[in-house]
Amino acid sequence: MIDPSPIAPAGPAPGEIYRDPIYDGATDPTVVHDPSTGWWMFYTQRRADHPDPGPGVAWVHGSRIGVAQSPDGLRWDYAGTLEPDAAGLRLDPDGPPVTVAETHWAPEVVHDGSRWRMYLTEIDGIPWQWAGHPRRIVEYSSGDLTSWTRGAPLTLDSDRVIDAAVTRCPDGRWRLWYKDEAAGSVTKVAASDDLGSWRGEGTAIAGRPHEGPYVFSLGGVWWMLTDEWRGMAVYRSTDTVSWERQGGPDAVILGESGPAAEGVQVGRHGMVVVRADAALLYYFTHPWWDGGEIEDADAGLARRSAVHVARLRIVDGTLVCDR
Repeated sequence: MIDPSPIAPAGPAPGEIYRDPIYDGATDPTVVHDPSTGWWMFYTQRRADHPDPGPGVAWVHGSRIGVAQSPDGLRWDYAGTLEPDAAGLRLDPDGPPVTVAETHWAPEVVHDGSRWRMYLTEIDGIPWQWAGHPRRIVEYSSGDLTSWTRGAPLTLDSDRVIDAAVTRCPDGRWRLWYKDEAAGSVTKVAASDDLGSWRGEGTAIAGRPHEGPYVFSLGGVWWMLTDEWRGMAVYRSTDTVSWERQGGPDAVILGESGPAAEGVQVGRHGMVVVRADAALLYYFTHPWWDGGEIEDADAGLARRSAVHVARLRIVDGTLVCDR
């Protein structure tokens, strides 16, 4: 196993539950529970403190999928990265060995009743700028969360798609929501009867650009969260087809921010685990962000990120978030 480097230049942020010990760039977490092996976290392992990541936004690319494990969903230990092999991906406790010319982003992991499926954003190479690079969502499958067989890229509305979210809906169909950057960074949706073929159903959430949709059921209502880079918008639905925004066009949860020294900043790209006694929102934040341009290659400490967890509850029909 790799000997993780110290990640202490700013110390732990208030409320953090996990930081990536290799590059200090854990983002886009997804958390699942396996009855035999416990809790697993899969996340984008950004190269936030890589000594020489390349120009521009190269540090956001060239990322692997980091993996952590936990006995309770709150205390996490680094387990390695998902590295390419002949079949697809495998968990390597010694990863990442070197920077590779391939980018993996934003894993979504779900269980279909018989096996695990992962919907992963793939980008060729290590782009140093945002524009001009196709992004595709690819399905992988696994029986044990450690070895993943690669399937085909999904045919969606464009070749600029990222941030998959998948769930079984009230009508029995599976739906996949995703950010379509070619359509102004809104949330599109596709449906499938069998997780084999997907049919586009248009735009689910329009308006202000956003990313990272996530859909879950709580209290007899379906909810969607989207990341607006200033907190998360909340939508509700009875059928997962028609959505109404909670609180109006400017309302968000996890929108609090303060001085960089306090380590409390807006919540970004999260997912929800509904347990018997609580709904937990796992999300990431840039604890020491000073309001500047995080994506710059010389942004320093502001690039570093941490995974946090918040509690969700419903009060008088409104979804409330407690850090």
